[in-house]
Amino acid sequence: MTESSANWLIHHVNIVLEDRVVTGSVVVHKGEIAQIIAQDGEDSAGTATEPYDSIDGRGGWLLPGFIDVHVHGGFGADFMDASSGSFDTITRFHASQGTTAMLATTMTASKDEIEAVLRAVSDYRKSAMPYAALYGVHLEGPFISEKWPGAQNPAHIMAPQLEWMKKWHADWPGLIRQLTLAPEKAGSIETIEWLAEQGINTACGHTDAVYDEVIAAANAGLTQAVHSYNAMRGLHHREPGTLGAVLTDDRIAAELIADGIHVHPAAIKLLLAAKPAGKVILITDAMAAAGMPDGEYSLGGLAVTVKGGEARLQGGNALAGSCLTMIGAVRYMLEHTNLTITEVSRLASGNAAKQLGISERTGSIASGKQADLVLTDALLNVQQTWVQGRSVYENTQS
Repeated sequence: MTESSANWLIHHVNIVLEDRVVTGSVVVHKGEIAQIIAQDGEDSAGTATEPYDSIDGRGGWLLPGFIDVHVHGGFGADFMDASSGSFDTITRFHASQGTTAMLATTMTASKDEIEAVLRAVSDYRKSAMPYAALYGVHLEGPFISEKWPGAQNPAHIMAPQLEWMKKWHADWPGLIRQLTLAPEKAGSIETIEWLAEQGINTACGHTDAVYDEVIAAANAGLTQAVHSYNAMRGLHHREPGTLGAVLTDDRIAAELIADGIHVHPAAIKLLLAAKPAGKVILITDAMAAAGMPDGEYSLGGLAVTVKGGEARLQGGNALAGSCLTMIGAVRYMLEHTNLTITEVSRLASGNAAKQLGISERTGSIASGKQADLVLTDALLNVQQTWVQGRSVYENTQS
């Protein structure tokens, strides 16, 4: 199949739908899923009447393209570079790992540096994005806690600046899709309320908030928690803390880095048991070292050492993002939990789509939706990725 082909179908493939897996074919017409034809005819909506390029799925898996709402970079590039070249590098790499949509995630940095990223992403989105699509920006900080900086630069941590948010939203309408803040900081509730009115997700993260402060934030409109368990006040039986609120308040969707480094498998099982099925979202939190060899890297201007695929700040022990990919997170969940591939797919695609308000057009395989798809072999190695029906990655080695 050529990249420019408007009509194509993939057959001999296990199609991961929202509620089950069917073996059969998917027909794509002008960038949208036109038909899902089960091998036994169960879902047949007729037969294709136009000429279609045909792809043999070789008995592999066809999944909805992954949506990563928390990713800083990959293959040597960082979104803080604020350049189209770096954006191409990052989106190309993650497309090769099955990601079809992402939020360009910033670091705690100066106002000028953050504005440079906003401007660059806005410009990038105005032209045809050649690889995974940037759906907007996730601002991770700088309105976080000094007690839980993680790999964020403490020099730029501050209280929420609502006027900044209003100005950025006015200058780049619809670009900011998520803000991570510490809800215990002065001015947070007012900021959360305003963000909710604009339809922007607010997430708690890098926070020392006690349980009641997180609940108050959820009452104001907070809807998410970044990299659950990490960089937040933990659970105590007399003061449940940030984590206790995340685990028990069904309004809060919980991000999860499933790499075997950030969260123990038992803690993953606890999160899955505590949260509704639609409220866990797989993320990578990937930094520039993702897809690269061990060595020395930078994250938010801070020096990072990657050893054995584990990224940590130099001169300390804090984890500094990850080297994870979305397909790696999917494989980890299948290996270390009892979830089915359908359930894991929702964590990697559908739940994020719902959180971003884009589930009507992407996040699952259904007739009428964008053909944002990833084909893997039986062992979940990515073979091909499509964004709106256009091939953005193909494994030519197999």
